[in-house]
Amino acid sequence: MNRALTGKTALVAGGTRGAGRGIAVELGAAGATVYVTGRSTRSQRSELDRPETIEETAERVTAAGGEGIAVRVDHLDPAQVAALVRRIGAERGRLDVLVNDVWGSDHLFQFGRPLWEQSLEDGLRMFRLALDTHAITSYHALPLLIGEPGGLVIEMTDGTAEYNAKYRKECGYFYDIVKTAVIRMALAQSEEIAPSGATAVALTPGWLRSEAMLEHFGVTEETWRDGAAKDPHFAMSESPAFVGRAVAALAADPDKARWNGRALSSGGLAQVYGFTDTDGSRPDMWRYLVEVVDPGRPADTTGYR
Repeated sequence: MNRALTGKTALVAGGTRGAGRGIAVELGAAGATVYVTGRSTRSQRSELDRPETIEETAERVTAAGGEGIAVRVDHLDPAQVAALVRRIGAERGRLDVLVNDVWGSDHLFQFGRPLWEQSLEDGLRMFRLALDTHAITSYHALPLLIGEPGGLVIEMTDGTAEYNAKYRKECGYFYDIVKTAVIRMALAQSEEIAPSGATAVALTPGWLRSEAMLEHFGVTEETWRDGAAKDPHFAMSESPAFVGRAVAALAADPDKARWNGRALSSGGLAQVYGFTDTDGSRPDMWRYLVEVVDPGRPADTTGYR
C-alpha cells in the first residue's frame, strides 16, 4: 500500500478484532492516524471474553506505518462517544474516515431457528450492540467528519444489498434485520452528508477469517487452507486484510463520491482498485455464493479467486 492517507485521521469503531482490526491496520499501512476503539483492553474484557485487545490493534497499526491510538469506548454510551470525538477534534482537528464496525454479537444469534424459538433478550441485545452503537457513533462523529470535504463513512455489514434482499433464513430474524438495516443506515447518511462533500457506503467482506473463525476451523492464518477439509467452501475465505485494503482504497480515492449510498463488497472493489488478499488472489465470495453455494454445486474456486 502506498502512503496515500498520510495526514488523514480515521476512527475504527469496533477495531478490536476481525474486520475492524484488518481495516485499522491497512489504514495505518496507508499512512493514516487511526483511533481504535472497543471494550476489550489488556485490563478489561468485553462480554465476549476474547483475548484480542484494542491496544494490540493499535500497536499493529503503528507497526504497519501509521499511528495507532487505542481508546476504550462503550459505543452504547453517548457520553463516552462524545468524549472520544472531542478528543479527536482537539488532538487532530479533523476526522477523515469513520468506520462503524461495532458488532459484538457472535454469541447472541442462532442459526436456523425461527423467531419464536430464539431468545428475545439476546435478539434485542443484538439490536442494541449492532445498530444503536452505529447510530450513536455517527450522531457524534459526523459534525467533525463533514468539517473537511472528502470525508468517508463506512457501515460494515454482512451481505450485499442484492443478496440481503431475500430473507437469510439460515441466519435468523434478528441477524437478518441487523445486517440489512446497516445497509439502510449507510444510504440515509449518504443523503445527509453529500452536500458537505462527504461519502457514505455500506461494505461487506466475504467469508472472513476472523480470529474466532480460525479457531472454529482449528487452523491459523498461516494454515487456513487446511480448513477446507472441514468445509470445502472455506477455500474461498479471505483474510481481514482484504477488506482492510478495500477501505484504504476507498479512502484514498479522490472520486469516492461515485460510490455514495452504495452497498459494496471487498471482492467487488478488488476488481475496481486492483488490490489483492495476502495470498495475491481476489476472492469474490458473494458471486461464488450465488453461483456455486446456493445452487448446491461442489466447491470449486476456479474463476472466483
